[in-house]
Amino acid sequence: MSVAGAFTFDNTYARDLEGLYVPWKAAEVPGPRLIKLNHALAEELGLNAKALDSPYGALIFSGNQLPEGTATIAQAYAGHQFGGFSPQLGDGRALLLGEVIDKHGQRRDIAFKGSGRTPFSRGGDGKAALGPVLREYIIGEAMHALGIPTTRALAAVTTGEFVRRERNLPGAVLTRVASSHIRVGTFQFVTVRGDMPLLKKLADYVINRHYPELKGQADPYLELLKAVCERQAALIAKWMNVGFIHGVMNTDNMTLSGETIDYGPCAFMDHYNPATVFSSIDEQGRYAYANQPPIANWNLSRLAEALLPLLANEVNEDQDKAVAQAMEVLETFQARYQHYWLLGMRQKLGLVQEQADDFALATEFLKSMEGQSVDFTQAFLRLADTAEAVDASREGWLRKLYADDAALDAWLPRWRARQNAESVAPAQRAHAMRAVNPVYIPRNHRVEEALAAAVDLGDYAPFEKLLIVVQKPFDEQMELSAYADPAPVSESAGYQTFCGT
Repeated sequence: MSVAGAFTFDNTYARDLEGLYVPWKAAEVPGPRLIKLNHALAEELGLNAKALDSPYGALIFSGNQLPEGTATIAQAYAGHQFGGFSPQLGDGRALLLGEVIDKHGQRRDIAFKGSGRTPFSRGGDGKAALGPVLREYIIGEAMHALGIPTTRALAAVTTGEFVRRERNLPGAVLTRVASSHIRVGTFQFVTVRGDMPLLKKLADYVINRHYPELKGQADPYLELLKAVCERQAALIAKWMNVGFIHGVMNTDNMTLSGETIDYGPCAFMDHYNPATVFSSIDEQGRYAYANQPPIANWNLSRLAEALLPLLANEVNEDQDKAVAQAMEVLETFQARYQHYWLLGMRQKLGLVQEQADDFALATEFLKSMEGQSVDFTQAFLRLADTAEAVDASREGWLRKLYADDAALDAWLPRWRARQNAESVAPAQRAHAMRAVNPVYIPRNHRVEEALAAAVDLGDYAPFEKLLIVVQKPFDEQMELSAYADPAPVSESAGYQTFCGT
């Protein structure tokens, strides 16, 4: 199979949704070099990974020489950014190449990020620096390995040129794969322009592509709102269960497919603190760890507003009734989210059955960590160690995480009593807990070390090692113990991340 024939593109978005994109081409780069190809993902997409892992693959993934069938477009969308509405955002540094059908029969977008200016660039250079490209690669693969719906990196290419940020940095292009790149902001873009035929086309397209079970429903657009709420509730619960903080939950960063997208100033929480913020631009803490569920609901409210013309026309022919029905759906989000969050927390705590006080038990374990500099990830791992014994003999490692374990003293007997009500062997319970509580996450200091080595020294070995570690998050290996440890509190305090790709 030739590289040029490795892709079989089908461009339904470009074909069916004229008015929601601008045809555009990637900027040519002077010296493309392929630094990483995701072989497993390439094979999943039905591509010839061996052929693509080559200098010719570098030409493709830089945009210098595209395979047949591409219809490169910059997608249009609007969005609320930190609560303020921008009626036109769009792909300012991204291009959709097209869609492929993977080996599971699923339609997947393939897109560039950092491929140069587009009509939506708003004064930016449209390019990306190497560090943020590698960050997105690492975090996306970590999320995938943790079982969290996510966009993924197919390839990373350096461009042979520098981009100007706070200093000159090596330029790079990321090739990203997603179920689609349709966002809440895509709907907002259409509704604010009053284009009702296009709004209906867009909603029907999303139903056909992501929610085909809704076709033929009496009120498909209300059901679409319900379905997106369900997927987002499940997604945000998974974020919260692993301590992930997105950093920029604008409406243009929330997908209709329910995947995590746009890894800018994202990071994983080390020491548990509900108010944790990493993003340098989130000065008010709008997108802090604990705020992610209500912000998701707020974003979904913006989707509901965008869908209202369809709800009124198709369902009720009554604006007030449409608003009432949309509100009814939105009011279920907290219960949906809590269901998924508690489902995950029961597994993390080693609980098999459901009981009425499980929510209180889970939240009180988290409260026991507050103000104690307890590492979120390690707390659940050490709790699994504790579960291996029916008495207090295995509590030592958990207690060592606490500066003051008085709150833990009050909680542990309740947890043990809850476990004793179930007929599960301690070893079996501990094994089940270790299957859902990761040993390894992309520790912030490890990510920074890997990026600094690549950007400043051209040394990709730390990046490759970290990638191997996070791709098997549940497999504890003694020789990798340093990757399980958080940075000291003195080092991690004030840690910030930055938008870059």
